[in-house]
Amino acid sequence: MSESSAYRVLARKYRPQRFSELIGQDAMVQTLGNAIKRGRLAHAFLLTGVRGVGKTSTARLIAKALNCIGPGGQGGPTIDPCGVCEPCREIAEGRNIDVIEMDAASHTGVDDMRAVIDAARLAAFGARFKVYIIDEVHMLSKNAFNALLKTLEEPPEHVKFLLATTEVNKVPVTILSRCQRFDLRRIPADKLAAHFASVIEKEGAQAEDEALALIARAAEGSARDGLSILDQAIAHADMEGGEVTAAQVREMLGLSDRGAIRRLFGQLLGGDAGASLKALRDQYDLGVDPVGVIRGLLEAVHGVTMAKMGGGLDPAQSAEEREAMGEWASRLSFAQLHRLWQLLLKGHEETVRSAMPLEAAEMALLRIVHASELPDPAELLRRMSSGEAMPVAAAPASAAPPPPAPEAPRAHYPATFPDLVELMGKSGKPLLAQQLHDFVGLQRYAPPELAVKPLKPLPGDFFRDLTAALKTMTGTAWAVGSDESEAQPSLLQQEQAAEAAAKQAILDTPIVKAAFEAFPDAELIDYSTSEQRSA
Repeated sequence: MSESSAYRVLARKYRPQRFSELIGQDAMVQTLGNAIKRGRLAHAFLLTGVRGVGKTSTARLIAKALNCIGPGGQGGPTIDPCGVCEPCREIAEGRNIDVIEMDAASHTGVDDMRAVIDAARLAAFGARFKVYIIDEVHMLSKNAFNALLKTLEEPPEHVKFLLATTEVNKVPVTILSRCQRFDLRRIPADKLAAHFASVIEKEGAQAEDEALALIARAAEGSARDGLSILDQAIAHADMEGGEVTAAQVREMLGLSDRGAIRRLFGQLLGGDAGASLKALRDQYDLGVDPVGVIRGLLEAVHGVTMAKMGGGLDPAQSAEEREAMGEWASRLSFAQLHRLWQLLLKGHEETVRSAMPLEAAEMALLRIVHASELPDPAELLRRMSSGEAMPVAAAPASAAPPPPAPEAPRAHYPATFPDLVELMGKSGKPLLAQQLHDFVGLQRYAPPELAVKPLKPLPGDFFRDLTAALKTMTGTAWAVGSDESEAQPSLLQQEQAAEAAAKQAILDTPIVKAAFEAFPDAELIDYSTSEQRSA
């Protein structure tokens, strides 16, 4: 294959060649256009923004705008470079000797910057301005910045500096104050999807609207990232002889099906623990990261909240999704949505940090299921204040309430964690009872949920055996595990602390103090309260 016929990736092929082709940067283009028209051109520009929003492309367009001479060779600086004159074509092809691009990541030293400064004193060879484009400028060393400082403040009339960075906070204030700054914004998902649709048409390919919306979301405001994903999706579709579908994009990116997320969200609101855990497992089996599922649920809560507030419609949402969001918004209060958000946010943090992300995600979902059975805190306070009888569980908030099920009796649950440990010993599990008593700290006891933190190494099957024993004892499946919350001391430590406090209380009594003063070599012999009473 010849060089002329070599394939060019979409991110390079569709790089903007005119300011009008820049997506989502209208304010910057207007400001720059006004400056060029009025001859108020800065000597240094700083372009900042996340990856792929067009910083380097904008720098090249500015270089073309400053050096364009028009088709007739008599034009001046313009916001709409012709693209056909010699300077425009040379800059577009990267071969203009007066437009120097350098990567600060590989030219970080002071010597590199001194070479730039020395060369800047020379006049341009053929262009109107000598332009230096320094990408990722924040990676320059402190000495390199200091070397650049004076030249950047008072450069020769024929020199312009265009600095680009993704981390503007790392650029010294002394540099920032000498540049005209442009903050390139993240590109909205709807504009990215429309751009991808035009690229698909030009490429002679086909794609579902939902697939393009998914790619736009995954790009997170970056046109370059989105075009790279689209490139991969087209290649994947060509292998299967069809159009780019949403299902292919989800599979390719490991994204959770938004329909599956909506179903899971409804199951959580309905308090259906079994269906919720099965839905999570199904997504996991399809290759979806548990963190991605929790993130999808967070997006769902945010979407419902925005719908409840009457916010603008998300163009990336399907009609079915908007209908579901509106239905939930009419049923859920802001307090419930806030509680869901906090529970999911904590679950997301635990899942990200956990060595067992699937299990952590399952525990997070179970917390939400049990929380859905609790009344709203404000309602609970009102009922307690008025003396109203409290229901065992609040009616689940769900678009489609599950069929009623007989309420499980609560009498078989031990009232406290120590009672549970005692029952464990009486039920033929003395080893588990001892481990619970001596070696773990209680984090949460809310039958049928138990969270404990091992205070010393325990067998690898400890939690599995404990879960099985609890089900045998109570006849109910328990959710057992450990989370990031603080743990109480073990029951053994609590007993030892109580014993030490009782002993100290005896030592602090006046009669015992007097006895030790009279008999300095005396010792207090431990004895139990029952022995005290019988003595």
